[in-house]
Amino acid sequence: MPVLYARIPDDRLGVLIGSGGGTKRDIESRTRTHIEIDPEDGEVRIASVDEGDPVGAMLARDLVLAIGRGFSPARAERLFRPDTYLGIIDIKRVTGRREKASLWRIRSRLIGERGKARTRIEELSGASVSVYGGTVAVIGRERELESATRAVELLLRGSEHAAVFHMLARSRREQAAEEAVAPSLPDEG
Repeated sequence: MPVLYARIPDDRLGVLIGSGGGTKRDIESRTRTHIEIDPEDGEVRIASVDEGDPVGAMLARDLVLAIGRGFSPARAERLFRPDTYLGIIDIKRVTGRREKASLWRIRSRLIGERGKARTRIEELSGASVSVYGGTVAVIGRERELESATRAVELLLRGSEHAAVFHMLARSRREQAAEEAVAPSLPDEG
């Protein structure tokens, strides 16, 4: 039976458990896993119920990590969609800055006034973005994840918001054009 581990912040444990344990039970049932949470250190043990099938455990771990990085359970459920992934960006690693004041300023710049910058990244990339602590978590399909991650990294390194949003809009137009000319595959059957 595959077993995976994750660790999430104390203040996110209640969100993972949910009202009356509902969120935890929902994840367990939909991923065919058993989840044990150690409230002392935030360690989460995820065991697959299906012998030899680690996919459910891997999905449950990604859901746990997404909730631990600030996503609501409803937004984290996006990971149940096919070809949808979770990416986590360490702000300190990208910027090289470790001071609290600097981290606060950088996070504020990424989120924007009343969340406008984060919302714009989500609109233009198609990905979901959460800024929590010293990380930025991104959920999306492969191209969405790539676009949002690139935008976040550019903003973290000091690029102008307008230039980053322009890059995202151009990328989105290119993707739409590629999808329009891509030949559709015939249905089997």
